[in-house]
Amino acid sequence: MLELLSEHVCFGGVQRFYRHTSQSTGLPMRFGVFLPPAAHKADAQVPALFFLAGLTCTEETFMIKAGAQRAAAEAGMALITPDTSPRGAGIEGESEHWDFGVGAGFYLDASEQPWASHYRMESYIHELQQLVVKELPIHPRRIGISGHSMGGHGALTLALRRPDIFRSVSAFAPIAAPSRCPWGIKAFSGYLGEDRRKWAAHDASLLMEQEQTPFPDGILIDQGLGDKFLTEQLYPEEFEAACINARQPIQLRRHAGYDHGYYFIASFIDDHIRFHARNLAG
Repeated sequence: MLELLSEHVCFGGVQRFYRHTSQSTGLPMRFGVFLPPAAHKADAQVPALFFLAGLTCTEETFMIKAGAQRAAAEAGMALITPDTSPRGAGIEGESEHWDFGVGAGFYLDASEQPWASHYRMESYIHELQQLVVKELPIHPRRIGISGHSMGGHGALTLALRRPDIFRSVSAFAPIAAPSRCPWGIKAFSGYLGEDRRKWAAHDASLLMEQEQTPFPDGILIDQGLGDKFLTEQLYPEEFEAACINARQPIQLRRHAGYDHGYYFIASFIDDHIRFHARNLAG
């Protein structure tokens, strides 16, 4: 059952925040929803874009900072923003590091204790997809996914793992080769253990190596060249090379001067909304 926490009229639509008890995580979870004006029509079923936020963020971050509602309202598209991890699991040390634990679930199901019982974010995203389709005026077969940084990693990997759910995918400054970077190595070691074969199932660049044109309508990625994390953490060139080998159309746009933050996302979010609207049409 959904508990409505707040509601705000926005660009003729409505911005809501909900709480519910998750079977996947075993804990209460929060998420945000923007419903465009088109969703208020009788028997409406609008397309939806899941946006997965990055490290330290919550379900509110994208909705407050990205300025995406205007373009979503014009496109007749709903926006769905999950939280970035379970909260209140009571695991010792889960809040000690900003890049692991609370706010850093990495959109995978942990297999290592003590994380495995509650840190099940991949299962949670699929649970949330089923929930919003059941409870809100969202079309079950017109769903795309995007994300930023850790959330960009999540968007790419979840789309590649479940193309039956997510028909369209884009990302901002994604952690594109987590098996190679400090953030990913720390998260994968803690959540999945030291067996790197498990890691490969959650590494977008390695997953793409096993594919052949999984998204024929293309993948859109924006990357700022002023991003301080670009060289050490993100590796977009690895994913780009994997896409070329897989004959996967990709538009990797590199922008001089832009950093890793939400001013960057706000500058290009309208392009992503239009990209998904085109891919999810019909």
